[in-house]
Amino acid sequence: MATDLETILKKYRQGKREDLIPLLQELQTDHGYLSEESIIRVGSHLGLSTTKIFGLATFYDQFRFIPSGKIHIKICHGTSCFMNGSQSVIDKFKEELKIAPGQTTRNGNFSLDVVTCMGGCYHGPVIMVNGEYQIHVRPEHVPDLIKKLKYIIDND
Repeated sequence: MATDLETILKKYRQGKREDLIPLLQELQTDHGYLSEESIIRVGSHLGLSTTKIFGLATFYDQFRFIPSGKIHIKICHGTSCFMNGSQSVIDKFKEELKIAPGQTTRNGNFSLDVVTCMGGCYHGPVIMVNGEYQIHVRPEHVPDLIKKLKYIIDND
């Protein structure tokens, strides 16, 4: 269950701009995304405009502005993963889920994101499913993986 926004804000010093990224990271971790309301409240708390906060947050891949699906899939597209075929993996996920990176399926079950690097360069392509790494992923693995994840959703 997500922590109340005001409870999180109280942990950070009012007017201290250097707290912005850690604060956004905590909100992202706790709430799953940065809502318009949370960006406005952070701005008020730190004395920053919502435009500046949004501008900074959109610079980093880690921040989302829409709720994640029940299953959040991140695909590494760093140099090593790219050289090992991550684009084919991305294309297969797009085809199977019928969404583009940065989107969530209509039923709210799956979110798909492409990130710059996950640090698993020797094991690429690497994906992360709800925080758990999977290595050496190939396009032919994707349909079975999605089938297993749908089973988990349906039986949870």
